[in-house]
Amino acid sequence: MDEPEPETPFASVSAQTTKFGRIFQSYLDKSTPFISYRWIGTTGLFLLFALRIFLAQGWYIVAYSLGIYLLNLFLAFISPKFDPSLEQDEGMEEGASSLPTKQDQEFRPFVRRLPEFKFWYAATRAVAIAFLCSWFSVFDLPVFWPVLVMYWLILVALTMRRQIQHMIKYRYVPFTVGKQRYSKN
Repeated sequence: MDEPEPETPFASVSAQTTKFGRIFQSYLDKSTPFISYRWIGTTGLFLLFALRIFLAQGWYIVAYSLGIYLLNLFLAFISPKFDPSLEQDEGMEEGASSLPTKQDQEFRPFVRRLPEFKFWYAATRAVAIAFLCSWFSVFDLPVFWPVLVMYWLILVALTMRRQIQHMIKYRYVPFTVGKQRYSKN
C-alpha cells in the first residue's frame, strides 16, 4: 500500500545536501560560545585576503565591495532593533514616548538590529567569498584604487558621524564597555 518512492538522483542529492547542512549547522552551534576565537579566525582570513590583494596588486573592486558590505553590517550591528526616532515619531502621534525620560521609568536594554553571531557569520562568509573571488581574473577590473580608498573613507566618516549623532540624540550605547556590571553575589 505505502510503497517507498523510487530512489531518484535528485532525492539522493537532496538527502546529502540536508545531511551536510545539519553537520555544518552543528559546528556553527558548537562555535557560538567562543566569541574571541571566532573573531580571531575571521580577522586571520581578512588579513590573508588583504595580503592577497596587496601582493597581487589587483581585485580592488572586490576589496571595495567587501569594505562597503562590512560597513553596512557594522552599522546594523551598532543600530538598535527598534529605532527610537521612528518610535518617537509614532509616540508623538499617540502622545506617548517609548524611551524612558525620567529616572523612575522602566529600563529597556539595548537590542541590536543585527546580533553578534549573525554579524560574525555574515562577515566571515563575505570575507571568504571575496577571497575566493580574488583568484578569478574576471573580477579583476582595472580601476584607480586611490579613488576607491578615498571614497570609502569619506563614506565611513559620513555614515559614522550620522550614526554617532543618532546615538547621542537618543542616548543609547551599543557597547558593553564602560557599563556597570553587577556581581552574582
